[in-house]
Amino acid sequence: MYKNLAATLVAACFFLPAVQAQTSTPTPVKATEPIKAGFVYVSPITDAGWTRQHDEGRKAVERALGDQVKTTFVADVPEGADAERVIRDLAQQGHQIIFTPSFGYMEPTLKVAKEFPNVKFESVTGFKTAPNVAASNARYYEGRYLAGIAAGRLTQSNVAGYVAGFPIPEVLQGINAFTLGMRSVNPKATVKVVWLNAWFDPPKEREAAMALFNQDVDVIAFHTGSTAVMAAAQERGKMAVAYHSDMRRVAPDAQIIAVTHQWGDYYTARVKAALSGTWQSGSVWGGVKDGMVRVGDFGPKVPKKVQDEILAKQKAVGAGKLQPFAGPITDNDGKLVLPAGQTLSDSQILNMNYLVQGVLGRVNR
Repeated sequence: MYKNLAATLVAACFFLPAVQAQTSTPTPVKATEPIKAGFVYVSPITDAGWTRQHDEGRKAVERALGDQVKTTFVADVPEGADAERVIRDLAQQGHQIIFTPSFGYMEPTLKVAKEFPNVKFESVTGFKTAPNVAASNARYYEGRYLAGIAAGRLTQSNVAGYVAGFPIPEVLQGINAFTLGMRSVNPKATVKVVWLNAWFDPPKEREAAMALFNQDVDVIAFHTGSTAVMAAAQERGKMAVAYHSDMRRVAPDAQIIAVTHQWGDYYTARVKAALSGTWQSGSVWGGVKDGMVRVGDFGPKVPKKVQDEILAKQKAVGAGKLQPFAGPITDNDGKLVLPAGQTLSDSQILNMNYLVQGVLGRVNR
């Protein structure tokens, strides 16, 4: 989907809740010309999923800016050398701002950015910046915690499943937040994890889901790039948490809730800044409060009382009154990670390397 396992997140603590400006010389776009904005996608544009949400962000830019902008996208671009070639091509074609929403695009973006100092680059889910490279990401774990509450309320077996791509901090955050949310309302609940070592592989995603359903799992979540897990849940008559997009078209009966990320406002603001010459580099890590993460799109199996509970808690998360990673937190080896009365810092969250109590699985390296 959007991260390369070989990459390190040691420096990920550079992410801050607000933009941290770096020194750069803004270059305004000529008012008589539309700004050219390029987008590079790591998978095909499907009906729902990671890439779909970013393409919706691109469309939002077009709606907001009209004839002031011309957008281009290149889809299904593997991380690595292919990404570097595509990013460079877009820069050579005169795109003034280029969005690269995949963690494995970070290094290629930085490399190309050195060659094109007057082009603005947006490394989405990357953590390194440069005078003409900004970084951004979303606090997906906030939505995961809320989805866990829904799963905890609805499970009958007290066993949830989780189909995961790679054991990097962002994925661990999601698994842990989901488990903590689930156990906050159902202390008996456990979560079984299957690692795929892939981001977008629908057959493997489906196979993993089916295997989990054969192990008493009656509600499932996932951190992969397709709708395969949702389709499997629909086929087996199970419950599922959609990720990235609302997936009720694929799983109208199975979906209980969706955790979605919203890029339109951020992308539009960054293109406007490039257009006006006010663009600056920096790092953004936004969540529910910023409108970058939301839960909703409830399915028919979710009682109104549970919907109201989750929406109220979503407001509490946005207001800072509810912290998904509040102590006490114990890992699944029995070690106390965080005592009661404390919350994990951003740095601790961004460098997470363990699974919490209640998760039946290991961090495969």
